[in-house]
Amino acid sequence: MSREAPPIRLVVSDIDGTLVDKSKQVTPATVAAVRRLEEAGIGFTVISARPMSGIMPIAEKLAIDAPMAAFNGGIIFRRDGSIAEQHRVDAAVTRGVMGIAADSGADIWVFADDLWYASTDVGAHVDSERRASNQEPIVTDDFDALLDHADKITFVSDDEAMLARLSERCKAAHGDDATIVQSQVYYLDVTARAANKGAGLVALAKTFDQPLDAIAVLGDQYNDVPMLERAGLSVAMGNAPDPVKSIAHAVTSGNDADGVAHAIDTIIFPRIGAVA
Repeated sequence: MSREAPPIRLVVSDIDGTLVDKSKQVTPATVAAVRRLEEAGIGFTVISARPMSGIMPIAEKLAIDAPMAAFNGGIIFRRDGSIAEQHRVDAAVTRGVMGIAADSGADIWVFADDLWYASTDVGAHVDSERRASNQEPIVTDDFDALLDHADKITFVSDDEAMLARLSERCKAAHGDDATIVQSQVYYLDVTARAANKGAGLVALAKTFDQPLDAIAVLGDQYNDVPMLERAGLSVAMGNAPDPVKSIAHAVTSGNDADGVAHAIDTIIFPRIGAVA
């Protein structure tokens, strides 16, 4: 093992578009690959834009008892529900971005107290979020009482140009005080400044007592870029946009083609001195 390529001791994976397929399922091949990692003495955990409620089923299926990260690193928690670290969005930011988005036409989702509040329970992406969050939305037209303790605000629209403009407006007003990023082309997420996958990766590294260059990460979207840029080994999914792929050290197959399992067996295992 060369000094330029230290052995990998921890693997951190994004969930949607990465660890799960398009049906939001962890495939048997992925489960088996994670088991092989653990048998080789390599840690495995997840970091996601999902709330804790949406990560719990993944943690159960993969039997992850290690620390995990919800809301892009806004919450560091364990499967028993204990929270080690939590960063909520500043109230001035939540009220500011809500004001900016008021005339945009975007649907509004606010995540607080591990619950999902939404301006509507219909729409092209609501069923997907039901599966991802593992809960039903609480429909409301009054979010005011939530804005002083929100973990995440998501603006939802299939008007990509409008959402991109909304992103720029929100970043111009509050980009120094929050993490504002599109987790999908139809989702604009606002989380705490410390709730980004770069800072989240650092927090997870500390809990595992591993340096960043001993960590491999897998991701597919622009909100994964901060961790792809910091990890010792970064792997982009085959379904990732080209700019995300260009940042990663390697590219695996898509999430609907067992891309995480392929990456573990062909990219990560050679970096831990074991044979899959």
